Amino acid sequence: MEKMTGQKVVLAYSGGLDTSVILKWLINKGFEVVCFVGNVGQTDDFPSIEEKALATGAVKVFIEDLREEFVTDFIFPAMRGNAIYEGRYLLGTALARPLLAKRQIEIAEQEGANYVSHGATGKGNDQVRFELTYYALHPEIKIISPWKDAEFLSQFKGRSDLIAYAEKWNIPVKASKAKPYSEDDNIMHISHEAGILEDPYFNPLENIFSRLKMIRQTPDEETVIQVHFENGNPVKVVNRNDGTTVENPLELFIYLNQLAEENGIGRVDMVENRYIGIKSRGIYETPGATILWQAHRDLEGLAMDKEVMHLRDMLIPKFAELIYNGYWFSPEMDFLMSAFNKSQEAIDGEVALSLFKGNVTILGRSSPTSLYDQDLSSMEVEGGFDATESTGFINISAIRLKAHNLVLRKLNPYDWREKQVTANLHPKK
Repeated sequence: MEKMTGQKVVLAYSGGLDTSVILKWLINKGFEVVCFVGNVGQTDDFPSIEEKALATGAVKVFIEDLREEFVTDFIFPAMRGNAIYEGRYLLGTALARPLLAKRQIEIAEQEGANYVSHGATGKGNDQVRFELTYYALHPEIKIISPWKDAEFLSQFKGRSDLIAYAEKWNIPVKASKAKPYSEDDNIMHISHEAGILEDPYFNPLENIFSRLKMIRQTPDEETVIQVHFENGNPVKVVNRNDGTTVENPLELFIYLNQLAEENGIGRVDMVENRYIGIKSRGIYETPGATILWQAHRDLEGLAMDKEVMHLRDMLIPKFAELIYNGYWFSPEMDFLMSAFNKSQEAIDGEVALSLFKGNVTILGRSSPTSLYDQDLSSMEVEGGFDATESTGFINISAIRLKAHNLVLRKLNPYDWREKQVTANLHPKK
């Protein structure tokens, strides 16, 4: 990279080894570096991070509290669409990245910077999530991605080179082997991956888990709560055990995290498919969101129309894939969000849940917009339903099955039924 004297760049900065080195490397390339630190609920010492960035040479540091926006504008919309990637991952990291990149672009525009930079690697998902968001919100922005830059890669071939560079420029770093794996922490979850966890059969030690209690450490008494929803959004949590009531979105989410962590709820260990085609083993602790996803889905069973639900469910895998792959700001996401928001207009009511020994158990639900008719559903009373009409309904539904049967008889006039049954029971391998 040529010398860029006087050019301004906004760097997504964490204060760790990688971004500390990138900060100094950009400065040595002639850039004026503005550091951006987004607080999405990670347990960081933000004043120390700011002090370190300025001491390393940053011209300005933005520390932005994005936690409430993260909850209301990213986590809750994902929950309304029941977003879950490959059947298990609730997308804690993937949901935070577009928010961070969005704020980074806003700061770049505010500061008159033509460049943005990040420390994501060239093998992972985050590079895609950051850069797609940059381009979606600011098509003319120029991106510096050091871990895809040939000059940077030739200079830094491994962790030892980064540490040596930090020592050369008197950058304080904590280069410890205490955690031989990587983590990403925010208010929604903490992820653990890479390093010793790359062996998919490796049984993670207890000290890896930093948020959830081990099951044997959890209380021997269940915690019973009620989660109240309006238009698919959680608006109140009531703890039946002690009467605690929480309504503010951020405080509500933090409180659910506390309850779930205490009861060991939200651990997932899986091998997933990254966007670029590499399989990756990830271990996730996602406490409060696990409760919300289950409560929300249960209430939909009471208050959502059958055909709307089935159509929406067909869209969930695509919705989760778009989030995972970094397409939060895209026309297809706008389309899906409009559909999901429409589907949530009458998802009102409350769900009672038991939290106990790593499990979330639904105890009951009620809704002022319920589509459930107890008399109509009852096996004990007619409730205005004429059972004799089911004969015609079944006869009409069977017309195409009878027609299919006739075709089979013509194709296999002798042992058609035996062949059909045998084929169903013993499919060819």
